[in-house]
Amino acid sequence: MHNKTLSELSTALQNKEFSSEELTRYFLGRIKQHDQSLNSFITVTEDLALAQAQAADQQIAAGESGALTGIPMAQKDIFCTNGVKTSCGSKMLDNFIAPYDATVVKKTNSAGMVMLGKTNLDEFAMGSTNETSFYGAVKNPWDLNRVPGGSSGGSAAAVAARLTPVATGTDTGGSIRQPASLCGITGIKPTYGTVSRFGMIAFASSLDQGGPMTRTAEDAGIMLNVMAGFDEKDSTSYEKENEDYTRSLNDSLDGLKIGLPKEYFSSDLNPDIASVIDAAVKEYEKLGATIKEISLPNTGLSIPAYYVIAPAECSSNLSRMDGVRFGYRCEDPKNLDDLYSRSRGEAFGEEVKRRIMIGAYALSAGYYDAYYLKAQQIRRLISEDFKTAFSDVDVIMGPTSPSTAFKLGELSDDNDPTSMYLEDIYTTSVNLAGLPGMSIPAGQVNGMPVGLQLIGNYFQEAKLLNIAHQFQQATDWHQQTPAGFKEEH
Repeated sequence: MHNKTLSELSTALQNKEFSSEELTRYFLGRIKQHDQSLNSFITVTEDLALAQAQAADQQIAAGESGALTGIPMAQKDIFCTNGVKTSCGSKMLDNFIAPYDATVVKKTNSAGMVMLGKTNLDEFAMGSTNETSFYGAVKNPWDLNRVPGGSSGGSAAAVAARLTPVATGTDTGGSIRQPASLCGITGIKPTYGTVSRFGMIAFASSLDQGGPMTRTAEDAGIMLNVMAGFDEKDSTSYEKENEDYTRSLNDSLDGLKIGLPKEYFSSDLNPDIASVIDAAVKEYEKLGATIKEISLPNTGLSIPAYYVIAPAECSSNLSRMDGVRFGYRCEDPKNLDDLYSRSRGEAFGEEVKRRIMIGAYALSAGYYDAYYLKAQQIRRLISEDFKTAFSDVDVIMGPTSPSTAFKLGELSDDNDPTSMYLEDIYTTSVNLAGLPGMSIPAGQVNGMPVGLQLIGNYFQEAKLLNIAHQFQQATDWHQQTPAGFKEEH
């Protein structure tokens, strides 16, 4: 059952091949069997899942089910879930039980989906390896000595190991696409404002965007149909008509114009990965696409701009975590200042502290214009680069990550944290511009997955999914399963 797509699972449930409760127990069994080695889940909600599955079976029996009724899934532990711990991978929120559902959770619940649990992540989504979590590092199912990517590494690992058919993720600077690449799955970051951020605990409010992490592009479209939509509770939500993101999956790619940014294929890119991307592009040529070299001249500025803007926004967003209203509180504080400083000092991890301090510095009097304002000006230049490019091409392609998954501790033990930040070189500019982007499996290097990144113009998610789906119809990289996770449990 774990190798079926969402549409196959939906058909099987409607045809009574198995019940939602049986399907749910099956995936709970896989979690019990495999997750001790992966650490992809923070919380497994077995009782809730079985109750939701039984309710879904009643809906199916009554003929009142939808496309996703009864299908198990996992939520990244950054989405508030009523009555269930929402930790953000941090000691600060280890005791926080959310009193409401995030809009994404409410939408998946309304669709009749079954929540298996909450997945592990870098603390407050700050990291590219999933090693900053208070609950320990997540392991890559392709090699348990390697990282799964971050921050949505728990979701990526769980989907890759077939512990869940689908999981949610969030992407602030590449945190859906990079782990999708390193774990060999499909992940899409929609246009900023497409998926509601209400109840998604904020890291950097102008960059954060939720999206699905799945095995296939078709599954991603099915999930996006549920997750997307205007939400009046989110002031950054974009108001437009609901659409069917699967509507053009089978459209021909004849005449598709693909742009390859020369900045994405510099000497910094592993030559083996470059070969995989080149082979994927040649596959698109067979499907009728034409290739054009383009330039995104400000790509090199995306990392410094991102690591001013994101920390600045996180320092503001995390100021509410003060030990007073919710979350961790230090013992026996001497006074209010002691309460604040010790609660935050004891509960936040090193990477979160680092980013809060960088952000507070960038926003301080005398430095705001020199750093934060300048970074916002660069952000506009990056957006203009993409605007110019999309006047000539339909989609931009390149690597998702400059390397395959590296070994646990390889970068986190480095005294220079910027070495880890550089892993986001191909992804951060998409967030700065607010564009949709996705990663799909395109090959392997030494047995480790390599992701192809697709970048589209604003609100062109359906087109991206069509381009990804056609590639997946012609190749089988998305069907590859890590050794040790292939068998029925």
